Amino acid sequence: MSKEVDQIRKIIDPADHIVIIQADNPDADSLASSLALEDILTDQGKQVSLYCGVDLPTYLHYLPGWGRVVSKLPKQFDAGIIVDTASQKLLEQLDRQGAKGWLASRPVVVLDHHSTEPDINFAKIIYRPPAVATGEIIYELAQSFGWQLSKEAMDLIAVAILSDSLGLMSAATSARSIQIIAELVEQGVNLPELESARRETLRREAELIHYKGELLKRVEFHDNERIATVTIPWEEIEKYSPLYNPPMLVLDDMRLAKNTEVAICFKLYKDGKVTAKIRSNYGYGVADKLAEHFGGGGHPLASGFKVTDGRSYEDIKKEAISVASVLLDKVEKEKAGETI
Repeated sequence: MSKEVDQIRKIIDPADHIVIIQADNPDADSLASSLALEDILTDQGKQVSLYCGVDLPTYLHYLPGWGRVVSKLPKQFDAGIIVDTASQKLLEQLDRQGAKGWLASRPVVVLDHHSTEPDINFAKIIYRPPAVATGEIIYELAQSFGWQLSKEAMDLIAVAILSDSLGLMSAATSARSIQIIAELVEQGVNLPELESARRETLRREAELIHYKGELLKRVEFHDNERIATVTIPWEEIEKYSPLYNPPMLVLDDMRLAKNTEVAICFKLYKDGKVTAKIRSNYGYGVADKLAEHFGGGGHPLASGFKVTDGRSYEDIKKEAISVASVLLDKVEKEKAGETI
């Protein structure tokens, strides 16, 4: 058992009430990991609260227990576990609610697998072992600590791993990731059943089908079509976000264009905030570096950022295209055996 793992246990074991915190951009890995931890720790007799500063998107509502996640941090708890992020920028709702200081006054553990440099300076332990998903980290901790996993916890861990690994096909998927899924299947996890539940959430309202067509018509191509962008104004965010996150309707289609390697979807908020979701094709994994340029982060093939300093959308878009072009040039030169 490593020193970090031992320190995590020393925080969790004496805590009677633990709050599990997700970032302000929850996804299937963060929610499934949170729910798995809740199940594991509850079985140990602990009180567990689930927190996320924003409403969970409806496409995650197929995960049992999503309704237990609250948007206000409890006033009384003994320890906190932040899952699937090590970035303070993704915990801004804690600041806005005046709850960050309250969290920082308790021992906090961060469990994350992203490559972005961590900056949660109030955490007692930031644990970031190589893993394709936070769910994989939780499984390994359970093995180290001798935690018993219920069928529900195993299902949730499988969902977390399969989600962030894109069905065990992402570049970050390791032999151990695949082995863990095999171990879960041996213990009763039914992968077709989980996939059926996930696919049911992919069914869309008719108006979203039409809206997707409108977005695809607005896609712009840059730098010899290597970069595709689309922009979603506040009016459309407000109208369609309750149904589904608009960028996710078109990002995969955008990077299927013959010459395109990077797709960027910008969202423009009424307060001037600009956010971007980025997807890169395999072999051109620059999404994380592009996001980090703007203070964001994520994975080489999937990342995002937000800008709140008042810069204009036009300037941000121009800069993003320029940086992406430089990053793609570097990849091309490396592929040709050159160096910069």
